[in-house]
Amino acid sequence: MNELIGRVFSFEKQVFPNQSTLYARLASDGQRPKALMISCADSRIVPEHIMQAEPGDLFVCRNAGNIVPPFATQNGGVSSTVEYAVAALGVRDIIVCGHSDCGAMKALAINQDLGGMPNVAAWLRHSHAAHKVVVESYPQMDDAQRIRTVSLENVVIQLAHLRTHPSVAAGIARGEIALHGWFVDIHAGCVLGLDGKTGRFVPLREGEPLPVALPHETRRAADFVEAAE
Repeated sequence: MNELIGRVFSFEKQVFPNQSTLYARLASDGQRPKALMISCADSRIVPEHIMQAEPGDLFVCRNAGNIVPPFATQNGGVSSTVEYAVAALGVRDIIVCGHSDCGAMKALAINQDLGGMPNVAAWLRHSHAAHKVVVESYPQMDDAQRIRTVSLENVVIQLAHLRTHPSVAAGIARGEIALHGWFVDIHAGCVLGLDGKTGRFVPLREGEPLPVALPHETRRAADFVEAAE
């Protein structure tokens, strides 16, 4: 803890003075983050570090398993953060970011006993669909393969949950919100992105188009209904 406190003093004496202009602007003008990132609370996954973000760039929500409960099932921090990011801050891009060696997904994938952690067990119910998909689709997988695949599938499931939130659904319909599914491989130091057209996770590559789960496109249901003759 003393080491961490020492870094606070370093921030006050070195980092803040070097970025005083930026902080002054943020203090006077408020925040206009470029994206909302919903990531795992795992201490090895630091969204601002991964994206090399400056203060004010990212609106971040972190929890065990990078979970987004479906709308109305739980009125809590995630739903409030999503709503505020979209309705108040005007965020146009939302990223759900999973990662390798995720403790939450490991517990889910290999059915670890969570009797001593009832809140964690209840929270992971929002990821049971990911486990179901993997177990029934890939019964031959060993534990390591299953954990990784459940972690990937969980990103897909949470993106689906995200679309049930009214503020997000309305923004998508207006073509104002794009959804991104990312996966950080801690060992390899690379980021995979979900390509919504193919359903595959592919590496993010510099100079190439960014794989997007759901792009900025107007998609109102009535626009796809032919007028009755």
